[in-house]
Amino acid sequence: MSQKFTFNPKEGIDNPALVISDDIVPDVCPRLCLLKREEGQGFGFYLQKETGCRGHVVQQVASWSAAERSGLRDGDRILEVNEDFVDNQEHSKVVLKVQASGLHVCLLVLSAEQYERALSEGTDLMALVQAHRGNGCARPRLCHINREPGFGLGLSIIPTEGDKGRFYLDPVSEGPAERAGVRAGDRLLWINGVMVSSLSHSALTKKIKKCEDYVTILVIDSISDDSYIRRKMPIFPALACTHNLPHRPKTLHLVQGPEGYGFLLRQEKLTSGRIAHLLREVDPSSPAEVAGMEDGDLLLAVNGEQVEGVEHEDIVRRIRQSGQQVTLTTISIQGREYYTQLGFSPLLFYEQDTPQKGRFPGLTPQRRDVHSHQLCPRLCVLHKEDAGFGFSLAGTQNEPGTYIGQVAAGRAAERAGLWEGDVIMEVDGQHVERQHFEEVMSLIKKAGSPLRLLVLAGSEYEVLRYGRLAMSPGPIPHGTQDADSTQHKFV
Repeated sequence: MSQKFTFNPKEGIDNPALVISDDIVPDVCPRLCLLKREEGQGFGFYLQKETGCRGHVVQQVASWSAAERSGLRDGDRILEVNEDFVDNQEHSKVVLKVQASGLHVCLLVLSAEQYERALSEGTDLMALVQAHRGNGCARPRLCHINREPGFGLGLSIIPTEGDKGRFYLDPVSEGPAERAGVRAGDRLLWINGVMVSSLSHSALTKKIKKCEDYVTILVIDSISDDSYIRRKMPIFPALACTHNLPHRPKTLHLVQGPEGYGFLLRQEKLTSGRIAHLLREVDPSSPAEVAGMEDGDLLLAVNGEQVEGVEHEDIVRRIRQSGQQVTLTTISIQGREYYTQLGFSPLLFYEQDTPQKGRFPGLTPQRRDVHSHQLCPRLCVLHKEDAGFGFSLAGTQNEPGTYIGQVAAGRAAERAGLWEGDVIMEVDGQHVERQHFEEVMSLIKKAGSPLRLLVLAGSEYEVLRYGRLAMSPGPIPHGTQDADSTQHKFV
């Protein structure tokens, strides 16, 4: 049995190993930042993943922005987004959680100093977050209830006497509401995108009667409701777990075929007035059809990055620059209209599966090593064979820049050290980085044997392109070998 130590003000501490210090180090304490933005505005900060460092780092907090008003500061590390622990999640998914939050986002953060201290002391960050929230607090629930013959919604709404806008729910046993996740005694907060705090009981009843086929409601149990009130936290849909939500987005993994992906991307105006990017003219048996694409699907994200509100030409560029494969997140028009009515993004509760790949195709981990101070171009010498050099070119129409599309196994290009995704910097000593695809292809067709290509791995080129490193003056030479020079159809 462990010994108990007592403290008597007259006698002092009865354990000589305990010492009182004047310099007490404050405990690591997370900060809660609640950000609210206006429609058409951003939250006012950037989220960065620092190479070789753990954590998601807040950068460039704008003056007078929602981020600054919430108390967010440069260097803060984000532990939670909308009460989801994200310190151990992929950076792209954390960014998407923030982007899809709508007009509100709730961030739990540590300062840079506290974060580093917690890591050095081996603090369990997940346990730290749980302690901050307290025990017995469950998340609100977003429940979608379909009307059923004989049951209706299977739900009674009970107003609180003398407290306008405060309603409790009593679901019918085994009825539609109970099966959708509603429990007896739940407090009703929100219905079909509208907060109920300003509604009278009669107004709420009329609103529900107008919902012919379904309602989507936000509810919370009474104990958890008290916890949110105690912590002075507003409750909004982004904080919820979901039950029975329809119209889930889907992820399509496309690998480019000989004729491209086999679909057309078109910008159109929907009946709601919303401008959307729709997938049209899906070719039979094409990679798009095989992946599950349907004509009229609406595009939400490209390679895990949200594209709603992005310029059409920029989306086309992102797809083309994905190279030989691309991951698209889509939803039906009907599904998008459903989420528009609710007032949040379809991606809010969607965990998509995006393959880990670079912007350029064919980059294996060992080929992604970038020197800490310099980039090293490679000089590849190709000797032409009867079947050519054994590689194909790819590029974006009407834009400068050409890279290696495919490298045939065992052929001259592979033996010379070319990799899929390599960006061509020079052809036989002529600089071609800013030349268009057609010009580079013409140079290669006219070249003799051997063909000398100065290239950079795609990941290294991205670093060079954004000016973070310098290129080494001395290229790394590689061995020997030409090109079946065909431009890829990207979309």
